[in-house]
Amino acid sequence: MNYSIIIPARYASTRFPGKPLAMLREKAILHHVYERATESSANHVIIATDDERIKDAAEEFGAVVCMTSPEHTSGTERLAEVVNQCHIEDDTVIVNLQGDEPFITPASLDQVASL
Repeated sequence: MNYSIIIPARYASTRFPGKPLAMLREKAILHHVYERATESSANHVIIATDDERIKDAAEEFGAVVCMTSPEHTSGTERLAEVVNQCHIEDDTVIVNLQGDEPFITPASLDQVASL
């Protein structure tokens, strides 16, 4: 199956600003999330953000990053922008993996995509 994972990651959270870059076991939470995503069967994994700090950190650990508008009110809107910017095919399944889910399993991601 052809599927992609897009990870929306914001720095400007009202409850926990900078959470994607908070450290967990010597890595940023976002880094753990990205690693779980790349261990899945997804064809592509993209981090979607509107923040240069997240972009810089993600590129340091080798992630593909798509910069998006800071005007989005949800991660879903951010995903839609990535689909348009990256010209992702209409028949591609998109899995929305939140940037603060470091304990998700790759098998869970594959299962979501297959459903």
